[in-house]
Amino acid sequence: MKTSAPNINSVFSLKRVLIPIAIGIGFSAYSLWASKFDLNVLQGIEVSLHYILLALCCMVMRDLMYIIRIRILTENQLSWMDSWHVVMLWEFASSVTPSMVGGSVFAIYFINQEGLTLGKSTAIALTTAMLDEIFYILAVALLLMIVGTNLVHFGDSLPFDPMFFFFLGYAVIIAMTAGITLGIFVAPHGIKKLLVKLFSISFLKKWRPKMEKTGDELIMASVELKGKPFGYWAKAFIATAFTWTARFMVLNFLILAINPELGFNLMQQLLFFAKQLVMWVILMISPTPGASGIAEISFTAFFRHDFPEHTQAAVAVLWRAISYYPYLAIGLMVLPVWLRKIQVNLYQKNPK
Repeated sequence: MKTSAPNINSVFSLKRVLIPIAIGIGFSAYSLWASKFDLNVLQGIEVSLHYILLALCCMVMRDLMYIIRIRILTENQLSWMDSWHVVMLWEFASSVTPSMVGGSVFAIYFINQEGLTLGKSTAIALTTAMLDEIFYILAVALLLMIVGTNLVHFGDSLPFDPMFFFFLGYAVIIAMTAGITLGIFVAPHGIKKLLVKLFSISFLKKWRPKMEKTGDELIMASVELKGKPFGYWAKAFIATAFTWTARFMVLNFLILAINPELGFNLMQQLLFFAKQLVMWVILMISPTPGASGIAEISFTAFFRHDFPEHTQAAVAVLWRAISYYPYLAIGLMVLPVWLRKIQVNLYQKNPK
């Protein structure tokens, strides 16, 4: 069974794609201007190309682990190339939609159009979300034990209390993960009934059909995932841990690239890692496409003491140039090729 195909061409129209790109470039330019950035500042700074290369390698590792995870979760039903298409399109969708929306809705469509059932596609999207959140919960707990409450004493120049939003976001993530886990493995029918009843309240009624559909998808996902062996989950979680570690280490290596004299100190690297865990909660609730603007502002607030004066904005742009903008370019190239492939497949199955 395939999803009733959303109008992907309209969702990813040129206009809709150019808007987030323009927003991202605009915020990057503004952050450079607001920081009084001067190219002359860079002349006396020693930059380590070795660490720049390691940052790029981490991005490659991140994507490779995503692809391996998709292969594990689909039990190798997707080829390496098909898995790469799904991952790149998933990242592209996440880059052009608000962070609070994310790309999971589109991921279900992308996976389903590769030939997997709707139930399995939904199960994979929900499982990736669950594994991501479990990794985050465990990483925060581990770092709280290692670095203590220093984990949340960052970003004091932000116009809000980062500690409050961090713990609020952390609690929400735990609740969401518990909800997904309960819904998939314990009581999917019960969760559906609860959602339908909740959204039967007068001012929530307009979302009731969507909640009924969500409940149906949860039940399908439950059928697909129950009974999977321990090895299935272990391999998927290991891939998830490598993916997120590589994602965060990009910025760790960029800090070392601009400050090579720091050397690789484990405790200091854990503190850099911890800052990103706090910042990620803020980026996750961003209303802008791909957290554009919010990412640059948060980066400067959290890492302003880790770079020479007036260079933070330039490093933020470099960070986004490595970890965000490439997915816009790759997505623009991959999407039309993938759509043509899907259309050809549909024509071959239904030539009339």
